[in-house]
Amino acid sequence: MRWMRAAGRGLLVAAVLLVGYAGSGVGARPADPQGRGPMTLVTAGDLTDYLSPLLDDWNSAHPDERVTLVELPDSADETRAQMISELRSGSDRFDVLNIDVAWTSEFAAAGWISPLHRDRFPLKSFLRPVVDTATFDGRLYAVPYVTNAGLLYYRKDVLEQEGEKPPRTWAELARQARTIAPRHGLDGYAGQFLPYEGLTVNVAEAVHSAGGSILRDDGERVTVDSAAAREALTFLADGVREGWIPREALHYKEEESRQAFQDGRLLFLRNWPYVYSDASAGDSKVAGKFGVVPLPGPDGPGTSVLGGSNLAVSSHSRHPASAADLIAYLTSERVQRQVLTEGALPPVRASLYEDPELVRAHPYLPTLRQSVLSAVPRPKSPHYDQVSLAVQAVAQDVMALRQTPDEAVARLARELAAISRSG
Repeated sequence: MRWMRAAGRGLLVAAVLLVGYAGSGVGARPADPQGRGPMTLVTAGDLTDYLSPLLDDWNSAHPDERVTLVELPDSADETRAQMISELRSGSDRFDVLNIDVAWTSEFAAAGWISPLHRDRFPLKSFLRPVVDTATFDGRLYAVPYVTNAGLLYYRKDVLEQEGEKPPRTWAELARQARTIAPRHGLDGYAGQFLPYEGLTVNVAEAVHSAGGSILRDDGERVTVDSAAAREALTFLADGVREGWIPREALHYKEEESRQAFQDGRLLFLRNWPYVYSDASAGDSKVAGKFGVVPLPGPDGPGTSVLGGSNLAVSSHSRHPASAADLIAYLTSERVQRQVLTEGALPPVRASLYEDPELVRAHPYLPTLRQSVLSAVPRPKSPHYDQVSLAVQAVAQDVMALRQTPDEAVARLARELAAISRSG
């Protein structure tokens, strides 16, 4: 099950981290600030093997504050739907929610998760942008545990043969994908272009790389009707029209695109850091033949959208004090190191990205750090699911060459304004 290794890659690992209670949110019932006792944490299914020993250590040391794991279906949509069903009902079944970074605003605005005390957690030790994914309306509603940023994978062996360096701009990427790839029997460039959350991420990255945005002010202001958004969609549409984005890529999610690169069919791939270890495995046709750089933009390095998971406390949590202690344990430097070394997931502790031993074992860390530090959250909105669907639908029509970028941007602006007014 791969969805959790993608836009919300860290979702699976840290479900267990509950957070300190800082007051009741909208519709929340007050909880005892000294509340201690057993906890239930909920996440999507298929947890990585490294988490169980960490929970065993916690449970052995805290027999009266044991953590029980509840695993929901593999699908991100199913996980979200089941969480929301429980939260809307007022059930106290779940104490800890492991949520995709894109869900934080929606859950906070609905009053399903409680605001948190900033000084209870080591936020200053985290990579700066990841904290922004856990805030809504100026308040902290979750605690980052795993982060993620998009990277550009490239065939190092092919570019070296051609005497070329990896692209830093869209123009360089397009030229190399259009001219070099065919000479080596390769397709040019792929991302995640099937209409799902991955397409929203790819479009948002292109818009931000061009200097634009989709929404501002936590979803209150629509800003997508801009020259930057038109330039971003033109870049993607031109790739399909000119053939350096293969039509097949319009059906790619994370795994399909990874497999295409790993099988030696692509010159360039936009994907998440997990691809590095998979593409380096012994059965990979590109093992030892690829490199990774930050995403390109119109005039230089572009902007990634942050992935990963945030940990939030249900507004009906019964034992917030125990939860706060648990998250302090799981965000310690020792455990964060294990997130990377045992779970193969990008940690949020900044110091680990400059640790010589870890960099030797995970050579992409400096590039990932650079990408995370310049990355932005996905559009914040109480209606994020509707926003994402609107972006997907418009981008799909543009990349299928059914609508011009100018028409598409105007349409998206209208649809997002209607979504904003509906709240």
